[in-house]
Amino acid sequence: MFRRLAASRSRIALAALLVAGCGGLAACTPAVDAGPTPAPTPIATDTASSAATPTPNGPALHPNDSAEANLPLFAQVTGAVWASSGSSSGRAYIDALVEAGFDKSAMQVTQDATTVGNAVESLQFSVRWGESECLVGQVGPSTGNPVTKVMDQLAEGRCLIGDTRSIDW
Repeated sequence: MFRRLAASRSRIALAALLVAGCGGLAACTPAVDAGPTPAPTPIATDTASSAATPTPNGPALHPNDSAEANLPLFAQVTGAVWASSGSSSGRAYIDALVEAGFDKSAMQVTQDATTVGNAVESLQFSVRWGESECLVGQVGPSTGNPVTKVMDQLAEGRCLIGDTRSIDW
């Protein structure tokens, strides 16, 4: 039992080092000069609305456009879920993104709970976009306000580092 606990602690420490070493949401990939990196987009959370659907005059899904063109809708959905009672549930973010028109089969989400059953300090979710981009969101107590960003895809079309939760619902 102690060996398992020590192994779990080692994995948590390794994951923390990877996240810190990779700059939070930054992908651990070789440096490529692709121009300036856009700053994370904080989401205003002063509204208590839990609706994840876009407003008629708000952002819309543009399936044939770039990830950057779809970041406003991704950010709006993220902010709406963050302001709702489901803010600590990875499933709530995935379901809301699907409702807004994003492709569920292109999504990844991290675990909601730690190995000992506590709520995670940081929850990440993503939508793979095209051949080379990802829409990535990060929420949780350690993040403060939600953060959304367009990032380069990792190896094998993945968007998130490490183990992710199966989206089997």
